[in-house]
Parts: sequence; C-alpha cells; structure tokens
Amino acid sequence: MARVRFINVTQRFRLIHERPDTLREVFARLLRRKTRYIPFEALKKISFQINEGETLGVVGRNGSGKSTALRLMAGVFRPTSGQVTVDGKVAALIELGAGFHPDLTGRENIILNGLMLKMTRRQILEREKSIIEFSELGEFIDSPVKQYSSGMYMRLAFSIAAEVDPDILLIDEILAVGDAGFRKKCSARISDFHKRGKTIVYVSHAMDSVKQLCTRAILLHEGVLVADGTPDEIADKYTEILRSGQTILGGYPKSRQI
Repeated sequence: MARVRFINVTQRFRLIHERPDTLREVFARLLRRKTRYIPFEALKKISFQINEGETLGVVGRNGSGKSTALRLMAGVFRPTSGQVTVDGKVAALIELGAGFHPDLTGRENIILNGLMLKMTRRQILEREKSIIEFSELGEFIDSPVKQYSSGMYMRLAFSIAAEVDPDILLIDEILAVGDAGFRKKCSARISDFHKRGKTIVYVSHAMDSVKQLCTRAILLHEGVLVADGTPDEIADKYTEILRSGQTILGGYPKSRQI
C-alpha cells in the first residue's frame, strides 16, 4: 500500500531579483507596481512513492529540494504541477517552533497541537502525562515556549508527534539540535514506529543516522531525483556528488515506477 505518491511533481517559486537599498526605492517601486522576479524550480518533475511501513531517508545538499518535498507531503505547499497524494494521518516535524504559539506554555501547546492533528481534547489530556514525561521538560512545561531553547522545542515537538501515533511521520533535520541522550531516545521511538508498520520520512545530512534508521533512501540534487536505493547505495552516490562538485549526477534519471 502506497502512503505517499509523487507523480511528475514540479514546485516553482518566484524569487525577487533585486532588493531596494533605501526606503525611497521601496516606495518608488510600489508606485510603479513592478517588481522583478525570477522563476526558481525547487523540484523538477520528480516521481516516486513511499509504501506503508517504509522508513525513507531523503538526502541531498542544501537547496536540493528536500524540505520542499517534505512540505508538499505535509500539505504546506501545493505542487505547481503534477500530483502529490498522501494516505493517512500525518505528523510533521519540519521546522523548530512550527505549530507552536510562542506566548502559550508547553502544556497549552500540547493541546493546541493535538487539536491541529484532529485529536479530541479528551484524547489529548489522556496522553498529556506521557508527552511531558517523554519530553523531560519538567517544570518548564508550564513556561511560555518563546523562552525555550531550540533543544527544548525539539523535545516537545517530537514528544507530541510520538504520542499522537500518526500513520506517517515527517522529520526534517530537527533531531540534530537535541542532546545525544534524547536523540538516542528519539531513534529508539522511530525504530518502534517502523516495527509497528508506520511510514517515516527522514531528511538528514547525517548519513550514519540515515543508514541506521532507514530502509530506503532517495537522493535529490538541484531539484532532480538522481537516485533511489538502499541507504548504503545512496550514501555512496551522495559522497560522489560532494567530492566531485557535479551539478547533476548522470543527468535526469528514471524515477521509481509508480
């Protein structure tokens, strides 16, 4: 069963080509109502699918389209062209602080995030104790999250995602900010998710963690899907790109059959 499908997906953005240097230039351009944009394709006609129970690593240099792909899966973006289908409840750890209200406490944000994930208030309260214990935030759980460090944000976000028991878990580099002990605990929870047949998409530059956690990996480069295979195979191809500085490895490859 396919949980996620990308079919000829292109994601295009408009980048501002010039930036005004003075306030006068800003108002002048507003009056002219003309701003110069250049098109930028973050993803270029990529196709692949992620099956139920797979833990997929998404690898590539900065700017390769990894986070864009994850945001498409999370429903943050809609593709410029092509089709993205997602089958199941999604929990997304795609940006520190995403989905949190800075003026609310950690405890209040647990309820807010649970409601956003379509849980009832009763279901959230039943899981609240487990979330707080897993996060190890202690008395800080009743402090506004705007006072949290990046590591504390990650602890709370992962703890909520782990307890809502999603069908699909999306993780974008967020584990990198945690301490070693908590990262180990997160890795154990991810492994438990995999054993229970959950689908996980894990974006990371850390190839050791991709090899440890993932059953399959894809390599994105300049918005193109250049390889799809085992974590070891993808690690080797990624290393080739880093060493050679190639712009495209082997041209536009054939994507995995849908």
